[in-house]
Amino acid sequence: MDAPAALARLRDISSQVRAAVIFERGGKVVGSTLADGERAKQVAQESGDLLAEAELRGGDGGSAEFAQLEVVLQAGSVFVVRHGDRLIAATTPPEPTVGLVFYDLKSCLRDLDEAAPAKKAPPTRQSPRPKKKSDAKP
Repeated sequence: MDAPAALARLRDISSQVRAAVIFERGGKVVGSTLADGERAKQVAQESGDLLAEAELRGGDGGSAEFAQLEVVLQAGSVFVVRHGDRLIAATTPPEPTVGLVFYDLKSCLRDLDEAAPAKKAPPTRQSPRPKKKSDAKP
């Protein structure tokens, strides 16, 4: 599944997600529900910064990476989920079902991982089967 399909599936299964941006470490946007590409880049950058700041304040000096983060605001919540080198940031209305939103965001990132094309091994050439005596013609 590619990023637009994964985001479309996320929108189908999660009525609580208003907007979402999938990005890689460093801020490269992979996909977004936002129409404005510049806004998507800004959201990716700010979400990455937010996650980094939370890790610094996490009590261990920033040595552990957070897998997920929720920031609660009066207007709604911001979620950031990390899975490998990919992250997703999403906004929701106030008082979302937190566990369900985290689950949906993780599922979206897993959908992308599963879609990564697996390299097929080239077909091996097999030598013809030796004929059995019963197969031989007289």
